[in-house]
Amino acid sequence: MQMRPVCASVMLFLLVILAGSAFGQDFPGARPIRILTSQPGSGSDIVARIVSERLLETFRYRAIVDNRGILAPEIAAKAAPDGYTVLFYSTPLWVSPLMRNNVPWDPLRDFAPVTLAVNAPNILVVHPSLPVHSVKELLVLAKARPGELNYGSGSSGSSSHLAAELFNAMAKVNIVRIPYRGVGPALLALLGGHVQVLFPSASSVLQYMKTGKVRALAVASAKPSALVPGLPTIASSGLPGYEADTPLGVMVPAATPAKIIERLNHDLVAVLTTAEMKKLIMAQGSEVVANTPTEFAAKLRSEITRWDELIKAKGLREK
Repeated sequence: MQMRPVCASVMLFLLVILAGSAFGQDFPGARPIRILTSQPGSGSDIVARIVSERLLETFRYRAIVDNRGILAPEIAAKAAPDGYTVLFYSTPLWVSPLMRNNVPWDPLRDFAPVTLAVNAPNILVVHPSLPVHSVKELLVLAKARPGELNYGSGSSGSSSHLAAELFNAMAKVNIVRIPYRGVGPALLALLGGHVQVLFPSASSVLQYMKTGKVRALAVASAKPSALVPGLPTIASSGLPGYEADTPLGVMVPAATPAKIIERLNHDLVAVLTTAEMKKLIMAQGSEVVANTPTEFAAKLRSEITRWDELIKAKGLREK
């Protein structure tokens, strides 16, 4: 009789341990996951839809892609931290708070990283009429004609904008910005010869490179990209240390339990790293990364630090 309280305590302790170890194993169950992302047809949207289809096929996830554009991070930040709201988002998630006041989310405070899913390097392209065929020739021309060359870009703080301003800062040149409502209109302006230089993501410009409608000078990633075999990096072509790309990360609300994050990371990485998925992602102009939450967190902090330094140095923050 004296042993019964002890046995009951031991049994209760074991049940708690077992429940803790099993937490997340039944996730997501029959309940659908809401994948918040940017506007329809964007790189984030396309990847989110491809991934959601493979999650259903492989792990029986029911996922709904919800296109909320610039509102997606705010909605995700306020969602219940239960794993059923997932954010697929790119550079604006961590750059917008550096560029503007009163942004209603903080990328480090309000979100927990799951994985850096894919990455699309920016590519330095010029209109074929511009008499340059390499980064070094562009630098020579830009220094000889300060303020006369121009570049197109999407909105303030977009990857095409920051990549060009980083180029200006590191090369000490003045290629003048011509802003557009998005990289799509900026690319159309380049094709029409209205701007001379552009730093779009690979996903948006590869088809025009193949047809010769734009001339690619270099890839902006730190290392050569399999997306553009043979194209040198900007870093190896006269600007050591230059790097600009368009990462797409997967995040959840900050208080999401670690077991849920581990499960999401495991399943996403398993789907992303299949040969079929890598081929599909490359066809969209991106490369699979699929790293750990810790690795993604480190990348996120690095991105925030270096873009914050550029934005402050160039006075890019909107008043």
